[in-house]
Amino acid sequence: MKIKTIKRSSDDYVPVKNTQESQLPRNLNPELHPFERAREYTKALNATKLERMFAQPFVGQFGHGHRDGVYAIAKNYNNLNKLASASGDGVIKYWNMSTRQEYASFKAHYGLVTGLCVSPQSLTKNKTENYMLSCGDDKTIKLWSVNNDDFSNVRNDDELNTNGLIKTFDGEHAFQGLDHHRTKPTFVTGGAQIQLWTSERSKPLTNLSWGADNVTNVKFNQNETDILASTGSDNSIVLYDLRTNSPTQKIVQTMRTNAICWNPMEAFNFVIGNEDHNAYYYDMRNMSRALNVYKDHVAAVMDVDFSPTGDEVVTASYDKTIRIYKSNQGHSREIYHTKRMQHVFQAKFSMDSKFIISGSDDGNVRLWRSKASERSNVKSTRERNKLEYDEKLKDRFRHMPEIRRISKHRHVPIVIKKAQEIKKIELDSLKRREMNERRTAKNKPFVPERRKQIVGTVFKYEDKRPKRREEEEDVESD
Repeated sequence: MKIKTIKRSSDDYVPVKNTQESQLPRNLNPELHPFERAREYTKALNATKLERMFAQPFVGQFGHGHRDGVYAIAKNYNNLNKLASASGDGVIKYWNMSTRQEYASFKAHYGLVTGLCVSPQSLTKNKTENYMLSCGDDKTIKLWSVNNDDFSNVRNDDELNTNGLIKTFDGEHAFQGLDHHRTKPTFVTGGAQIQLWTSERSKPLTNLSWGADNVTNVKFNQNETDILASTGSDNSIVLYDLRTNSPTQKIVQTMRTNAICWNPMEAFNFVIGNEDHNAYYYDMRNMSRALNVYKDHVAAVMDVDFSPTGDEVVTASYDKTIRIYKSNQGHSREIYHTKRMQHVFQAKFSMDSKFIISGSDDGNVRLWRSKASERSNVKSTRERNKLEYDEKLKDRFRHMPEIRRISKHRHVPIVIKKAQEIKKIELDSLKRREMNERRTAKNKPFVPERRKQIVGTVFKYEDKRPKRREEEEDVESD
């Protein structure tokens, strides 16, 4: 005789620790849940509405800001809550991000501070301090210590400061950009020439210039540390390799590039901010076309930065807004603006990718949440599971009309909305004209959206991509 019994082990539902919640037995048979999809759609809709209700991205401003516009911001790559900013009147401030108050404030240069970076800890004497490099229009580069004790007596922002100053490097021309090598005690500067310096010598090691035009930005690769990129006032982007001490590739675009940033996770890829209102994502192995085009701005893109995860890009624009993009999508997922914020010249992700720091023409350094509805308080396991479940539901039903409409809706200033409408009409008109020309003149080639901005490259690439594939990608990016 066979007897069926119900057997239940206490290991399945009794928690190991008294702080854990007991597990509830679940039967996943779909016949017992006949309206599961309808219920999940309602939950996804409610989660989307709550996300928009709780969207409060602006956290606050740093201290009392600067007297002049903020034109340089430098992250401390070894410390989550340290940040440096520099303004047009030559003043540098070193901030504590957790309290949003300044550690130090001092006048570093006469005139505009054009470059700022915090050097890696491994290069300092006791491996725990940080140095800071700054350059300006006064033809000098200065190496600073950022210990709080060095600046405890500095109270005057009007006179040039020497407290905490370790070394001064004199140049022959005004400097335009500055960046430090990740592992070696070398740094590179832009300006009339692009020069490689070392902290042990007072004169540059070598001149890497390729062409005579002004170099406006320089940036070291964070993974392939001997590779660096520069942007010039002749609309060019140039790649250099320090192992051969020479340039390796140069492309020229239709308009000038204002900013450049390497992807911290993908060593070959970098993003640039352009005067034509777009940001472009390139692969340095094939720069004949962009991997992606980030649209939506209605004025020049002044700064770009990658999140430490490499998944998102933040852009600062002259149209007084900040936009956040997924690195594989062409349109922004978020737009930030305030009534008082003027032209935004700097935008940076924090080192935990949870916050964004912006510097604008009005002299304020502002702190924003990278996810507008997310809060940084400690969450219980139950609350964290609920939020993760809601995210999955929103992702599952994101194409449903009502959820898509609510999640994409953003209030933007009327000036930007009008400018977007005018820009859309102009772009549609240009596309129609191009289509009509191609229809009548059969020999007119199709130029995809990701190639339009490129005027030429020094070294030609073999084009192995089929034409039909490029046309499909162009439609997808629109």
